[in-house]
Amino acid sequence: MIDARGFTCPMPVAMVQKEVKKNAPAELVVLVDDRCAVENVTRFGTSMGYQVSVEQEGEDFRLTLKK
Repeated sequence: MIDARGFTCPMPVAMVQKEVKKNAPAELVVLVDDRCAVENVTRFGTSMGYQVSVEQEGEDFRLTLKK
């Protein structure tokens, strides 16, 4: 799990990109609190072949990337 709450773009995407390149996880959960980060992480995940689902949890968003 990557907790990118409190970070603005491009940091959440960079954090996800680093994890994907390092470990190539089949599933990755990312927590963000910025709508722009939701869009950018979703775009990146899709470009890397992941199915991305988004759930809003109060002020935060949980993105689940699955291969």
